[in-house]
Amino acid sequence: MDTTVINKNTTTMKTISLKSWLTDIIVMAKRELLKVKHSQEKLFDVTVMPIIMVIVFSQLFGGAIMGNVKAYLPLVVPGILIQTLVMASGAAGTQLREDLDKGATDRFNSLPISRIAPLAGTLISDIIRYIIAAVFALGTGAALGWRASAGFGWLLVAIGRLAIVTTWALSWLFALVGVLAKGAATVTTISSFLTMFLAFLSNAYIPVTSLPKWLKVIAENNPVSHLITAFKEVAYNGNFGHEAWLVLLISLLIVLILAPVTVLTYSKKN
Repeated sequence: MDTTVINKNTTTMKTISLKSWLTDIIVMAKRELLKVKHSQEKLFDVTVMPIIMVIVFSQLFGGAIMGNVKAYLPLVVPGILIQTLVMASGAAGTQLREDLDKGATDRFNSLPISRIAPLAGTLISDIIRYIIAAVFALGTGAALGWRASAGFGWLLVAIGRLAIVTTWALSWLFALVGVLAKGAATVTTISSFLTMFLAFLSNAYIPVTSLPKWLKVIAENNPVSHLITAFKEVAYNGNFGHEAWLVLLISLLIVLILAPVTVLTYSKKN
């Protein structure tokens, strides 16, 4: 399989192999990781924030909602994990917008590399951020006494096959927002509002049975609620059931719909 790379400055075309195409994407992913290495504050949202949120929410609301902190941890730890991952997915759009605004994308276009390598590299490198977020959120929960009762193997399934896959699918939405928005600040505002709205109107922090009827309907049909419920079923009961398959189906549909639109829009923008 070959793919075509267009050099806009010289108006020449070069055909490269699939291996070269994949190499370009890996190089762009490494570029994003190196940027994080030199700017550790970019990891604040997936390291410091989950630690603070697990500690603060469990200590403040554990007694009020479940009677004690230990009883509250099985509810709040998965909720904070999923919220952290969903919020982290917005970083892809912000990074793409910054590259477009600063002219980095124009420089990439002058190189004999795949046109979509910067986009794909950004999305792939974010998987590392999701893994880091999972380690810090669940590690803090474990330090406070939280346990995945189904065992470590099922916990890895819940994280890798469910939470991270779904979050990566959602990052395509924010990547599209990043390509279409007028500035990085706009992308951050949109992604923060949307992810906070989804997280707090879900079953992340409280049982939905305690909500008023109209809010209960919203929470029960919130995709974040479905993801949290599926995560708990896998991590606590070792059951990869209909909720988990529903979440994966929705994720697949998101990628099938948004990935081609994002790639096409990104290609036209640069």
